[in-house]
Amino acid sequence: MFFAPPSDVATTVFTRLPDRFRQPRATAWAAANRGGLAIDSFLEGPSFDRQGRLYVTDIPFGRIFRISPDGEWELVAEYDGWPNGLKIHRDGRIFITDYKRGIMLLEPESGVVMPFLETAASESFKGVNDLVFAPNGDLYFTDQGQTGLHDATGRVYRLTPEGRLARLLDTIPSPNGIVIDPGMTHLLIAVTRAQQIWRIPLNDGGLTTKVGVFAQLHGGLGGPDGLALDAQGNLLIAHTGFGSIWRLSRTAEPQLRIRSCAGISTTNLAFGGSDGHDLFITESQTGSILRARLDVAGTPMFSHQD
Repeated sequence: MFFAPPSDVATTVFTRLPDRFRQPRATAWAAANRGGLAIDSFLEGPSFDRQGRLYVTDIPFGRIFRISPDGEWELVAEYDGWPNGLKIHRDGRIFITDYKRGIMLLEPESGVVMPFLETAASESFKGVNDLVFAPNGDLYFTDQGQTGLHDATGRVYRLTPEGRLARLLDTIPSPNGIVIDPGMTHLLIAVTRAQQIWRIPLNDGGLTTKVGVFAQLHGGLGGPDGLALDAQGNLLIAHTGFGSIWRLSRTAEPQLRIRSCAGISTTNLAFGGSDGHDLFITESQTGSILRARLDVAGTPMFSHQD
């Protein structure tokens, strides 16, 4: 290792999926992704709305939950899909990357989930995973499917507000979480099976060039999953299968290790709280939302429209 061990930060359990929503059973998703275990949930996609309410997805059961600032759970939607990533647009629309169905839209008051982008030039996606909005309104998303070191054909797409879809890259072994630099100079992609974070430069010409490895993780039972940026440009990485969140500097130097106080399936993360200094983490092994207090706030989600 080139660096000293990063400082440790503890977590607490903010809230957990209530028992009334837990009914362990076998599902087609769990058969392919959790070794056929009977599970009661698999939480992902944390995202805060302007009222400070936290939305999370539950992949195998097609559920969307909304959690109050006090930790109370409400079932917003239940539909035929496998919702993974979730982001709230600056106009209030809620976008979902659904592994089965493509990009979906959720109407939060009625709970209606409707298709938004089901195919790319009539071709089905492999299995979309996560998404992020750029300050100019462009939507970037990963198409992971079952890709990995055996099949390095995962993709990253860009969809403009005018509806123009472009495939930026199609050679990724398991593209997962995605964030964009606020200056729109580059994307960072979690490449789960390779234990890497890739950096994809963005330029006005539209060509994808000089893609490189921003960071190399050590390994473990899973790999890098969800990503987030803080206000100083540091990268937060949910390392699923290792029960940790890493914080790396803008130049990829390890700064913090945030340790799960519950299970090891730390899948995704979002900044919240009254001052943006609280990091909320989906821990999918126990169906919990963890919280850690950090010294740097997260990147404001809605600053580009305010």
